[in-house]
Parts: sequence; C-alpha cells; structure tokens
Amino acid sequence: MIEKVLKAYGLDDIKCDVKPFGNGLINKTWKVSSSDAQYILQKVNTKVFRFPERIAENTLMLKNYLDSVAPQYLFIAPLRTITGDVILEDGESVYRLFPFIADSYTIDTVTEADQAYHAAKQFGKFSRVLEAFNPDGLNVTIPDFHNLTLRTAQFFEALKNASQQRLKTADWAIDVVKKCLWIAKRFDELIAGNGLKTRVIHHDTKINNVLLNINNGFGIGVIDLDTVMPGYFISDVGDMMRTYLSPVNEEETSFDKITVRSDIFLAIYKGYMEEMHRSLTNTEKGLFIYSGQFMIYMQALRFLTDYLNGDIYYPVAHAEHNLMRAKNQLVLLMEYTKSSANFEKIIKNYELSATLTLPKGEGAAF
Repeated sequence: MIEKVLKAYGLDDIKCDVKPFGNGLINKTWKVSSSDAQYILQKVNTKVFRFPERIAENTLMLKNYLDSVAPQYLFIAPLRTITGDVILEDGESVYRLFPFIADSYTIDTVTEADQAYHAAKQFGKFSRVLEAFNPDGLNVTIPDFHNLTLRTAQFFEALKNASQQRLKTADWAIDVVKKCLWIAKRFDELIAGNGLKTRVIHHDTKINNVLLNINNGFGIGVIDLDTVMPGYFISDVGDMMRTYLSPVNEEETSFDKITVRSDIFLAIYKGYMEEMHRSLTNTEKGLFIYSGQFMIYMQALRFLTDYLNGDIYYPVAHAEHNLMRAKNQLVLLMEYTKSSANFEKIIKNYELSATLTLPKGEGAAF
C-alpha cells in the first residue's frame, strides 16, 4: 500500500527508505527518505477527522493567504500528488505527504522554560500572522471540539446513565467537577457577552506540535494543522498550560508528582504575548490565567464522562484508566488554581519590567 501511495506522489518506492515516525495517537506517520529529499507521510485517522477534505481546503486557503501577505512565514502545507490533489484517497484510506524540514526536531515533554517560550511564541505568531484572515471562512474540522457548554451537558447526561458501580468509584471526581462548575458558567457568560474574539486557532498546542531548530533550540514553526479552525485564544493558551506546566502528563498515577512550574508559566506568557499583546483585547488579556482552568477542566470532564459512559471514546488499558486520567487532571486543576495569585504577580512583575525597559515614548508594553 505504501508503495502505491509513494508512486502517486511521483516517488520511486524502491529508492525510498520508509520508517515509522513520532508517537502520535491519532494519525499514523512515517518518515520517507530518498536520495535527494525527505518527507513526512501521514495516514489520516478518518474516525476522528471524518471530513479530511475540509482539512485540505483549510490548508489551501491559509497557504494562499500567507503566500500573498507573509511569504516569509514557514507554513508547512501538504504536497500535491502527480494529479494535483492535496490528499490521496485510496478506498477508505486517506494520505498526505509533507516536506520534511531540515535541521528541525520535536520534543514530547517540556523540561526547560526556553522550550515553552519558543513554543508559545510560535503558536502566538501563527494566530498573529492570520489576524486579518476571516476565520469564519474556514471549515470546522471537529465540531464542538472545545465547546465547554456541550462537554458539561454530556457529563450530566452521563451521570444519569452511568452504572451505580462507576458512580460510586468516581464519587470524588464527580464532586470536584461539580464544585468547579463556575469554570463552565464563566465560559457561558463569555460566549453570551461576546467576551472572546473568534480567531484562527490551532487548538492542539502540545509541545510536539512545534518544530525547533536543531542548532539553537529556537522555534521554526507549528505543525499538525488538522485542528486549525475558528476558535478562541483560550484554547491555545489553555492547552499549553495544561500540557507544559506539570513535569508529568495525564497518564501519571502518582499524583504527588503533579506540580505547576512558575518559570514555565512565565515562559508561556512571555512567548505568547510577545506576538499577541497588540491583538488581544483587554478582556482577553484578563482571561490569560482562566484559559488554563478552562482547558484543564474540560479535559477532566471528557475523561470522566468517558469513564461514566463505559469508555467508548478514549482507548484504555484497564478498567479505571479514564477515571485515573480524570483525577490526574483534577489534581492539576487544583494545583493550577492554588497558583493563580502567584500567576497574577508573575504577570504584573513581567509587565512592569517590560514597560521599564521600553525606550521613552513607546508607552506600556501590554
């Protein structure tokens, strides 16, 4: 099958070395090396992305726009087949081929503040260079992906239908979720009051979706554009908070290892705001800390809801896998919320420092 796919892109499969690449959980990925070039080949998971043609359309629209207004920006778009198609459909399978960016690498875990800074800067830059692009022209690739109102409703529906055994086992997590409903209510208020501007948002800002320069560690650009669609900045910032701040991820079962690193928070704030401080409204700037609560709470809801529903969405390795993931995220949420006052001080001190270092006459940095 891979041989047939490569031929569709004009590549000689006999002269190509194909090896599995990365550890993504959704799409299957290979690195393809030929004598004169390297590529990334992906098989799209059409169970998650049911309309791959919408992703292709989005990519083409954004590429055409950036080619005209910011040709120097590195936008890693898929290559065309020899017949001119952006995606290759072969029966029920869908493939894409991307150029492999030389001198680039990715990481799976944030271990240093500089990594978080460069990642946040790249995700901020992505939204900034697309600020004048009308986000409503993009296709929605995953409907209601970060709709906290819907996720909350799904949770309460799951409560009605869950088995007594699962309800009893999950009683602590259910109680914490209910006590934190203010996060969902605030989201509802923001949407009702138009407190968030619709933008072109990446929606999946894990650290391994940023290319770093192998020579200096600086950010090169963002990848994995399947979830790029209209959204709110709290999704991108919040996902960075959720996945960068703690040294362990949602699979960690030793909850005492879940901590919130202040230096990483500052790095996220600094990197993102260097790109987006002129774009965000004052209301949005005031939601920077809330963004972390928004995303951590939503992910906890999703894990817990899936557990109550009998594990029908996320793959599990044991009976309480999703419940442990939910508890992990709720512990992270509590640690994050306890750190909120410190985060406010960090932001205030940074803004003061940035203002003091500006040349006279330029005014406040943020």
